[in-house]
Amino acid sequence: MSDTGDDTTYSDSLFGYGVLPQVELALLTRQGGRRYNEDACGHWHSPHGLCCVVADGAGGHGGGQVAARLAVRSIIESYARAAVAEVEELRALLQWVNEEVIRHRGDAEEQRHMHSTVVTLMVDLDRSCAIWGHVGDSRLYVFRQGEMLAHTRDHSAVQAMVEAGMLRAEELRTNPRRSELYSALGTDPQYLKISVVKRPWNLRIGDAFLLCTDGLWEWVDEVDISAALARAATPEQWLARLEQLVLRNAAAAGKVEHDNFSGLALWVGNSGG
Repeated sequence: MSDTGDDTTYSDSLFGYGVLPQVELALLTRQGGRRYNEDACGHWHSPHGLCCVVADGAGGHGGGQVAARLAVRSIIESYARAAVAEVEELRALLQWVNEEVIRHRGDAEEQRHMHSTVVTLMVDLDRSCAIWGHVGDSRLYVFRQGEMLAHTRDHSAVQAMVEAGMLRAEELRTNPRRSELYSALGTDPQYLKISVVKRPWNLRIGDAFLLCTDGLWEWVDEVDISAALARAATPEQWLARLEQLVLRNAAAAGKVEHDNFSGLALWVGNSGG
């Protein structure tokens, strides 16, 4: 793997265009141990393209729920009007969605401090390639024939500490500052951090994508995500196994009120074991 500076780690030989086989997709969103679900996820497709989005809101008093749903709806509706296939178009779209979240803060008092993470994947069915981008600590993982080849890096304090050598990678999920983000939708544009893949990713049979909120990846590490993929025959089975692991691991840690968790799984051809 190589670090490219775009907050995604991947192998540099996996880009270009090819022939796209069948695509399968599944969604999972759960309330967890919270009183309400501030995660949101969705997808939209046409004969030419597919847009997938996962978001995790925050802000108190229901504002986070509004922000997450606004992020998902804004991205999908914009994509439906004009499909996004280029990296800089995606960056511009996420900048606009950030402005939408800020603008809607004035709609109600409970939305005054709302913000949201977001991760989005856009597939060009004509060119058989994909692009993705994120803000915050919702993640995207890419697997090819069961091997993890790419993943996004969080815009968080602990991720920065890991990269600076101040914290071991295995401590990222348990550090008390894990939830501190330095970028999310709803951030002043001059401080907003948006990360996008550096160029379109060639799709091949056996590729699998997982988009998820921190409520999922906090309890399931990359080894377990890969193992769950290897045992799954469908994207639904992959997500069902991840759900079981989240619930089991959170219960074992005594976390009754654990976070909402959501995932979107997309397979290109036969990705399971």
